[in-house]
Amino acid sequence: MTDTRSPAQRSRIMQAVNTENTGPEWVVRRLLHRAGYRYRLHRKGLPGTPDIVFPSRKKAIFVHGCFWHGHECAKGRAPRSRLDYWGPKLAANRARDRRNQDDLEALGWTSLIVWQCETRHAASLLDRLIAFLGKSGA
Repeated sequence: MTDTRSPAQRSRIMQAVNTENTGPEWVVRRLLHRAGYRYRLHRKGLPGTPDIVFPSRKKAIFVHGCFWHGHECAKGRAPRSRLDYWGPKLAANRARDRRNQDDLEALGWTSLIVWQCETRHAASLLDRLIAFLGKSGA
């Protein structure tokens, strides 16, 4: 199956994809802040540059887009066109994510992945974040 977009349209769409400060990331950050947690963003010195970092707790949170990181939900389905490109691309993303988590663990850090689709359920997501982080500083 061929792409339904022209190369120029596809290029514009792909350039619009942000890697930092995404909508799902903002949802997680707001929940954490309201619950009294304080954090750092995008620590470049850590494997995978985690989205949200708690240096004193040695905990990191990655907020993953379901499509880009291959979640097993409706948003995570691979496209039906250009399977020769998307199959290896998405598999490499998943392998890199696993490697980054292993590298963080080797440094004594604990990490949590929050999926884009989970941000639609704020109450259960907050419970999960609190269980991961422990009591807040507030």
